[in-house]
Amino acid sequence: MDIKNLKTLRAIAETGSFQAAANQLNYAQSTVTFQVQQLEQELSLQLFEKVGRKMVFTTAGKNLLPAVDRILGTVTEMQNYGKADAELTGDLRIAIPDTLLTYRMQPILKAFHAQVPAVQLSLQMANCFAIPQLVANGTVDLGVHYDVGGYGNSLAVTRLRDFPLVLVASAQLDSRTVDLRQVHQRLTCALITDDRESIYHKKFMKAIAARDIVFSNFLEIGSVEAVKRSVISNLGIAYLPKFVVQPELDTGQLQVLPTEFDGQTLTAVYIQRKSQQESRMLTTFIKTLATSFS
Repeated sequence: MDIKNLKTLRAIAETGSFQAAANQLNYAQSTVTFQVQQLEQELSLQLFEKVGRKMVFTTAGKNLLPAVDRILGTVTEMQNYGKADAELTGDLRIAIPDTLLTYRMQPILKAFHAQVPAVQLSLQMANCFAIPQLVANGTVDLGVHYDVGGYGNSLAVTRLRDFPLVLVASAQLDSRTVDLRQVHQRLTCALITDDRESIYHKKFMKAIAARDIVFSNFLEIGSVEAVKRSVISNLGIAYLPKFVVQPELDTGQLQVLPTEFDGQTLTAVYIQRKSQQESRMLTTFIKTLATSFS
């Protein structure tokens, strides 16, 4: 069995299509199709089926992905046998939400690269509720995100630390005009978020719903940094992890608005498959991650 064919199968799982996998691997799409057909013949299994215009994994194809991941992991470990950390090679795939990637990961990435400079690190930005599935199906090797619960028996979850949440507004805003400590309100200012499916936005909406507070305007922007710029410009208010806005709070560009649910937190965790063979690359990254978050 050709290892290249297994790498192609994993690339399809990562990218979601034959063409995207071909682009990632610098192959023609016909090459990807041929490699998949070779695998199907060798295994006597149908790995994909056509649904509409797309080729999607069959149940057998999905069930084989963890085994493919283990094989490729073993190959990488064999290639790295006897090497010093600085000589390690291979790929490490991590899923992480925007806030942690943008505002917490740079020192970690720098330290990790200094230890294993030849390792190719792939960071996939994803919603916290989607990350467990990406880890479970082998699309990524590690998930670093906020605890959302419901992981099942196949994933190991390790706590990193808690982060407080704050409601922030522009320093230009008169805080007396937006007082969430009062119930039964209809507010005319805009509520701004980077992702209405984020865990911190869901926490906020649950808290204000319990107090019968409704915002008449809602603005969803796909970037946390753009959310901050918008709030600083007094376009609305936002509920975010405090570390995201701490520099702007320190310089007086933003202010924290008091609420009756002050003290809410998010718990950062990392998750991995229990069946996963932990490589030296992954072990090094986890140690660097844990040190940074301690």
